[in-house]
Amino acid sequence: MATRQGFARSDRISEQIRRELAELLRFGLKDPRLSSHLSLVTITDVETTRDYSHAKIFFTSLSPAAATGEITAGLKRSAGFLRRELGKRIRLHKIPELHFVFDASVENGSRLSRLIDQAVESDVQRGSESLDE
Repeated sequence: MATRQGFARSDRISEQIRRELAELLRFGLKDPRLSSHLSLVTITDVETTRDYSHAKIFFTSLSPAAATGEITAGLKRSAGFLRRELGKRIRLHKIPELHFVFDASVENGSRLSRLIDQAVESDVQRGSESLDE
């Protein structure tokens, strides 16, 4: 059921969780194992279950691909702290358990964009070569 604004309650809660987690990652998390990577982490989406018992947190990072596993592990280790802090900021009967998932869609989109640019450049070069003949 959507409200008059077009957003279901679960969408509003997911968005609020996304905003709060982004702020917590930026200012509240002091894990030295993650500190060099946190400024490069972006929360891209949050999906909550209907009963709000679980939230899947999608994130992306500008860190090298080799650091993705380290970042995921660090976020999973910090999930309890982040959940506790969310409980202080969000008024919900039940604060969801947080499950962090790397979101490769941004990386895939960037790769596809590069491939398209290369294909266009190749076509332009072939077109100019055929004009020279």
